Amino acid sequence: MTESNAGRANEQPVFAAELFPYRSLGRKGFRVLLLISGAVCFIYGIFFVITGAWPIGFFFGLDFALLYGAFWLNYRSGKAREEVTVSRTDVAIRKFAPSGRMVEHHFNPFWARFLVRRHQEIGILSMHIFGEGRRTDIGSFLNPDDRESFAKAFKGALATVKQRI
Repeated sequence: MTESNAGRANEQPVFAAELFPYRSLGRKGFRVLLLISGAVCFIYGIFFVITGAWPIGFFFGLDFALLYGAFWLNYRSGKAREEVTVSRTDVAIRKFAPSGRMVEHHFNPFWARFLVRRHQEIGILSMHIFGEGRRTDIGSFLNPDDRESFAKAFKGALATVKQRI
């Protein structure tokens, strides 16, 4: 194997994962929720305006606007994601904020350590990668089951890379 082929073989990812936050309500469910809550707020709001209690009608409109705003913020935060790759020469974590801003962290896989904080009843509380005086958290938005499966796969990938000397 030539030196350039060996370099390319080292750069091939042993592990690659793209992490997304879980959202329990999909887009279709969101539309149905807004349609039903909007109809209820509109009907009761009109009723109270007609009966002379117009401030209550105003508050029904405000309730609907706040519900919409809360879900808009929730879906916006759902655009966050992380890309994790492990190769023989690099552990790369790319974090994408909902705004589109990207932060990239690189670690030497032989010096990188994977720290998992666990709670006996809850499971994994947090996951961190650290090495060479730097540290970053990973998968903070994942649900407990996804944290467990990611931690197992990532730990296995790091062990595989460190084993092949």
